[in-house]
Amino acid sequence: MFSKYLADHHFKTVRHKKGEVIYEPGHQPRYVYFIKAGEVRMVTVNDEGKEFIQGIFKAKQYFGEPALLLDRPYLAYTIVSKDCELVMVDKAGFLKFLEEDREFSMNLIHTLSNRLFYKSMMLEELANEQADHRLRTLITYLCRDLEKGAVLKMTRQALADMSGLRVETVIRTIKKLAEAGEIKLIRGKIVKK
Repeated sequence: MFSKYLADHHFKTVRHKKGEVIYEPGHQPRYVYFIKAGEVRMVTVNDEGKEFIQGIFKAKQYFGEPALLLDRPYLAYTIVSKDCELVMVDKAGFLKFLEEDREFSMNLIHTLSNRLFYKSMMLEELANEQADHRLRTLITYLCRDLEKGAVLKMTRQALADMSGLRVETVIRTIKKLAEAGEIKLIRGKIVKK
């Protein structure tokens, strides 16, 4: 996506293994992280150690920019879900990138707007006690950019962590939604209708 700009400016690249923590709540931001390969999840953890997924970031995406732009400590953990390679862009480099590349500036506005929309939607859904409504809304949102017939590459555990439900509830509810024809399953995988 923006790999040419990043490569031309020789930003530091690091590799992380699955399970590594990139940053945690309270840490001061130093970089925006652009993912060349792999996957990272952003989570908050409750007092009992249960993760609640705030976002999942994949190759050609980036994360960490709100805290960096605001000079505020991170509020969540970022944990490597699949071995990854990250390009680390410091604040000065990030601001220069925004100034020099209008396409990237527009991408950032679009990205932040999508995240704000997602968080608002999930806040409303978390207030809803009905598991089927909560899960149906989340699945619909996650499938929005998929082509018809494409598989939603999300585990039942990830759906549970994103919706605040127990994995057993997610499994039961997905089966119920499929039986009612509200979602489509092929070999146990959720497929966009």
